[in-house]
Amino acid sequence: MDKVISYKCPNCAAPLVFDSKKQLMLCDSCKNTFTTEQIDSFYGSGDDNADKIEIKWTNENNDDVLENVTVYSCPSCGAEIVADENTAATECLYCGNQAIIPQKLSGANKPDYIIPFKLGKNDARNTLKNFYKKKLLIPKLFKDENRIDMIKGVYVPFWLFDCDVSADMRFNAKRTHAWSDKSYNYVRTDHYIVERSGEMCFEKIPVDGSSKMQDAYMDAIEPFNYNELESFSPSFLSGYLADKYDVGSEESSVRANARIDESVRDAFTRTVTGYSSVTPKSCSIKTTNGKVRYALFPVWILNTKYKDKMYTFALNGQTGKMVGRLPVDRLKFWGLLAGVFAALTAIGQIFVFLN
Repeated sequence: MDKVISYKCPNCAAPLVFDSKKQLMLCDSCKNTFTTEQIDSFYGSGDDNADKIEIKWTNENNDDVLENVTVYSCPSCGAEIVADENTAATECLYCGNQAIIPQKLSGANKPDYIIPFKLGKNDARNTLKNFYKKKLLIPKLFKDENRIDMIKGVYVPFWLFDCDVSADMRFNAKRTHAWSDKSYNYVRTDHYIVERSGEMCFEKIPVDGSSKMQDAYMDAIEPFNYNELESFSPSFLSGYLADKYDVGSEESSVRANARIDESVRDAFTRTVTGYSSVTPKSCSIKTTNGKVRYALFPVWILNTKYKDKMYTFALNGQTGKMVGRLPVDRLKFWGLLAGVFAALTAIGQIFVFLN
């Protein structure tokens, strides 16, 4: 059986949510605030004192089994919460009550770290609106019809990789010298083999562990400030969604290795200076002391559809860095192009008249 835990205010029993600005647990009813340590202390492990309900697995369709879907009962209003198998925390779609599923975060699946949200929902909405304002060719209907209020705060799973690296690189380098006399132009090219050896240390290389999130988007909203890493506590999740990883550390290590390789090659290449051209010839990289840890990072996500195409926006919930893909209004594009052409034509006519 799975349990659903809803954190309640110790004073009035209303639901608590994590306030990203105050970095405290907030009761919207009595407006009292609590630290995550106070809530953890009050609720203990989250199994003994919190409001909870145990749900048995049922198959309402008798013959049809819902694959990769779990149904939880809301502790507040009794409605059912539907989440996929990787969801670690969710909210009731009917009363908005925050619900946390500790079984998904216990044992091997429990994160080591979390970076709490620093930007609230209004911050995310305003950032998105400002993002729109700077884009002249966005369709008006897209602005009017987008579900900006449906932007969701999601804790995205990340693997953090540590390792020590020793590397050897060889380069082909050239240095040219040109001169002339009264009869000829001369160019002399000297060829060199340049060797570099050294050691590097990598700490907390991030690789997102969710197949739902586009890797390019997650890379684009980096970096996260690791000075604000906290030891994981379930209370940080209250008020937000969270996903358990569905891409394992071994599979994610491929991307981590690629980032290490690129960083080493770039760092070593930058030390080879004073040549007219430098070409890498060979590279040997050895890693030791590898370690991987599991973390949750804050991201605001909005998926919105326009003309049967899905457009995704992702905002770093800590730093505010944003990435997104927008549609282009072809009528606006051709109208703008026609306006530019008309302006250039008018300038040309004025120039002809003046001459």
